[in-house]
Amino acid sequence: MHCAAETPTRPAAFAFPMFVRFRLPYFTSWGQRLEVRGAGPALGDWHPDRALRLAYSPATSLWEQQVEVPDGTTELRYKYVLVEEGGATHWEGGPDRVLTLSGESYGQVIVDEFWHAPQLPDYELQTNAFTQAIFRRPAESRCRPQQVRARAADATVRFTLTAPRVETGRCLCVLGSDEALGAWDNRKAVVLSDANFPHWTADVALVTPDKAVTYKYGFWDPELNQCVDLEGGSDRVLPPLGGRNTLRWRRDEQYRHPAGPWRGAGVALPVFALRSREGMGVGEFPDLKLLVDWAAETGLQLVQVLPINDTTATHTKVDSYPYAAISVFALHPQYLRLQDIAPLQNAALQAELEQLRDELNGRDFVDYEPVMQAKWRFLRHLYQQEKTAFLADPAFQQFFQEQREWLAPYAVFSGLRERFGTVDFRQWPQEFQQPGDWLTALLDPKHAEFDEFGLHLFTQFHLDRQLLAAVEYARQRGVVLKGDLPIGIYRHSVEAWTQPELYHLDQQAGAPPDDFSVTGQNWRFPTYNWDKMAEDNYAWWRQRLSHLSRYFDALRIDHILGFFRIWEIPNHAVEGLLGHFSPALPLHRHEVEQRLGWFDEDRLAKPYIRWHILEEVFGSNAQAVREEFLDDASHGAFRFREAVNTQRKVEAVFEQKLAVAPAEQHEHLQRLRDGLYSLHAEVLFVEADGTNGQYWHPRITVDKSRTFRDLDDHSRQRMRELYYDFFFHRHNEFWREQGLVKLPAIRYATNMLIFGEDLGMVPASVPGVMRQLGILGLNIQRMPAATGIEFSHPDHAAYLSVVSPSCHDMSTVRGWWEEDRNRTQRFFEQLLGHHSQTAPFYCEPWAAGEVVVQHLHSPAMWAIFPLQDFLALDEKLRRQNPLDEQINVPSNPEHFWKYRFHLPLEELLGQSDFNKEIRDLVAQSGR
Repeated sequence: MHCAAETPTRPAAFAFPMFVRFRLPYFTSWGQRLEVRGAGPALGDWHPDRALRLAYSPATSLWEQQVEVPDGTTELRYKYVLVEEGGATHWEGGPDRVLTLSGESYGQVIVDEFWHAPQLPDYELQTNAFTQAIFRRPAESRCRPQQVRARAADATVRFTLTAPRVETGRCLCVLGSDEALGAWDNRKAVVLSDANFPHWTADVALVTPDKAVTYKYGFWDPELNQCVDLEGGSDRVLPPLGGRNTLRWRRDEQYRHPAGPWRGAGVALPVFALRSREGMGVGEFPDLKLLVDWAAETGLQLVQVLPINDTTATHTKVDSYPYAAISVFALHPQYLRLQDIAPLQNAALQAELEQLRDELNGRDFVDYEPVMQAKWRFLRHLYQQEKTAFLADPAFQQFFQEQREWLAPYAVFSGLRERFGTVDFRQWPQEFQQPGDWLTALLDPKHAEFDEFGLHLFTQFHLDRQLLAAVEYARQRGVVLKGDLPIGIYRHSVEAWTQPELYHLDQQAGAPPDDFSVTGQNWRFPTYNWDKMAEDNYAWWRQRLSHLSRYFDALRIDHILGFFRIWEIPNHAVEGLLGHFSPALPLHRHEVEQRLGWFDEDRLAKPYIRWHILEEVFGSNAQAVREEFLDDASHGAFRFREAVNTQRKVEAVFEQKLAVAPAEQHEHLQRLRDGLYSLHAEVLFVEADGTNGQYWHPRITVDKSRTFRDLDDHSRQRMRELYYDFFFHRHNEFWREQGLVKLPAIRYATNMLIFGEDLGMVPASVPGVMRQLGILGLNIQRMPAATGIEFSHPDHAAYLSVVSPSCHDMSTVRGWWEEDRNRTQRFFEQLLGHHSQTAPFYCEPWAAGEVVVQHLHSPAMWAIFPLQDFLALDEKLRRQNPLDEQINVPSNPEHFWKYRFHLPLEELLGQSDFNKEIRDLVAQSGR
């Protein structure tokens, strides 16, 4: 009986020549060839001119080539590349291959492999989301047999199969025609070791190596001591083996599961919105364990959160916005559970802390400012109390050394923010406006000012410990934690302070108009200097991803379209309408003239202001606006006075007016301000930066402007054609190339499962690039990617994607149901199938349930639901007013992030009937 992985005893490293022969079956066309490109001199150090070229062997129908590996080589890291006759290259999909050679004693290793086709779903099952959590193997696995057999020099085959999808308590085995493989007797299969999970391995000395061997992989039950199930499909075939002192390494792919592709479900809720009985008015990292418990109880495998980085800039509720972090590495102090650090030794302070915690925890929303004031106050006391032990703690010393590169400047930056009362480092004294050698001195505990900065080291150390504890807890329960990577950085951040060369600080990033905001979004973040970042192969991004993988096994990339092109807005603009895509291919003025038939910069590129437009925008206030803000121009036109000739100047003027005006006038003043903003956007073209009027971008959504409306019919038609070509054809290949340059380095920086938020104005080339890189897209039912439809059906989602009924930037299903009765009726009939029936006025639990079920049964790999949308299924548990469930309102720039789940998670865990309902729905869907 062959229950042992047969692994020969080997020296630590070979000290004699070793030859590795790569063999790959691949059907090529005339003029194509295959290469191996990889690290190290044997494989050309990834250089195309020094790659290992494979040769086609008609006798074996394989592409193969042998290379001598230098002594001391412990591994080969490489990929296969298909090269066209003209030099065009096609890389195989998936992460780099790694061939571990350390300890091998064979003179030759023949590597039988198979091309990794891009877009193969099995690659995503090999990410940490599955290997570290969902399919996590127990520490004491029963799939690591101890019996060892000496190497058979002539006939050793190493069977390796990458297969993460193996349930706990089962092993993988190989069963085949050779006697050493059990001769198809399921009681004599060879059990594979999972010591290098998700790769399963066994060394086998074949009895008849000169004959072709047929075999299959299967599941082994250690309790029954036999193979209980074989994979689907036809038998695998191993050709005859020859040669002495040779290891034949059969690196197989894809266990063929007869049950079909794996699908899972998850829940989304920001950490700040978590409510527990131990909290202090805001969600804290230990609360994640409660949400993980609820996920496990209801059959969900994933918990998704929003960004958790420190946003402490102003110490006001403005800092509640989680996408404006002052550090892309530091964690937000609001998530720290104070009582888990240590009790306060001062009894009066401890009593005050407990009283304040109860008071803040009783509020129905996150009262950001008092919560943070309380946390910082007691954190300072805890720091002074624990300082000596903290600085001497070996765990802290290790943490500081490992994270020093970002932690040291962050701690000093945070201390200087407090010292100078602003996060805008350009307002600090000259000697502090850029970090220097003095930074290290300030972090010496002997320095007189150390405590200003040591407090932030203390805070980050304990945040890291508490989050890592929640991460490990989730993994042990088989639940994935999915984080969120914001596309931008804050203008006044540690990164802008330490590496300003990586950003265009004179520009603003945002998003073009969409369903969230008709004037676009201006995030006021700087845009990236991609050319500079490319010089070190995007090391900043790779470091950022690596740090996030410390806490998360899956990651949502916010606004992934920004890696293809970002919406860039000049600093003088407030709204997004006056932006343009960057990088882009703007139109030369001669091209505009040729395609439009004329070019008049005053008419096309300066605000188009006429009396009838003033009346339309301002009504009875038109004359007053004209007198205060406008001058007469020729031919019945008006132009802005210098004091308000940009949106940013208008903003400044009205900030002064609002500061002194009584509250009852604020709404009126805001309407006037917004009207003036809209006049600034009455242009047909936006000038390309630094081109002195030679190159132009068409203004986004120009067909919705009044200046477009007032063109003659002929000009309107030509403008439509130019506009459509510019935004939907001109840049497709250009933006595809941009994405393929930037995203691979980021995608493969870690082994996280990567999701991309690809909502909005999506270039046609984006989905293909995401599929090629194995990045899962997002499908929101009410924001269909396809044109010409009002709603998308979850049944039409691709497998490598996630479906969701809503997200944090929109109303919940219940809130959306009440927004537009006509639209809801169409949805009720077209998507839910209730033809000729009247939709209920409110989203009744049964209607919400139909939406949930529809998403659960989607073919998409993941169905992820905001927790509010799950609660919509229960009349007693859900919040009374659905408007109180919305997390963010993108169209409102003055919105603050204060949403808090209305039930303690301990209470939700106790709702056994409701939890069983969710668990049953998930199980019935096959997820």
